[in-house]
Amino acid sequence: MSQLLQSNTPEARLRDMGLTLPQSPPNPIGSFCNARSAGGMVYVSGQGPVDAQGVLRTGTVGADVSVDEARQHARLVALNILSALRAHCGSLDQVAGVVKLQGLVNATPEFAEHPAIIDEASNLIAGVFGKSGVHARTSFGVASLPNRITVEIDAIFELAEGPVQ
Repeated sequence: MSQLLQSNTPEARLRDMGLTLPQSPPNPIGSFCNARSAGGMVYVSGQGPVDAQGVLRTGTVGADVSVDEARQHARLVALNILSALRAHCGSLDQVAGVVKLQGLVNATPEFAEHPAIIDEASNLIAGVFGKSGVHARTSFGVASLPNRITVEIDAIFELAEGPVQ
């Protein structure tokens, strides 16, 4: 843990955490882009749980997907968010911090543990950005998501004005 505390850039923290991002983010499945900058912010479109081989994680949490499985899907989504962010900015070190995540969970009507699932993505992203990674967040359940994916998360990041310290 002390090594993590010594790292002072998002790219260094990512390496120290032993995380590898996909070479490129998944292609959008509609008429939109993965990320767009405006007013000093980067808006990353909703990303899903797509692994390095392009396999989607699908199902309904509370029916055929467990909380633990869905948490791992949210972790995969976080890596895809960071991949889209890096592809847009050139480096995570161009980002000052995380503003907000919004997490959607494809769940049964009686399911109530949405925050526990999205926490996995929040914790990973906050770990990469250190103190500036603590963010506002919304998490909620929905009746369905595109392609029956289990989790979708979009994100807002603040761009760095100069070199990130």
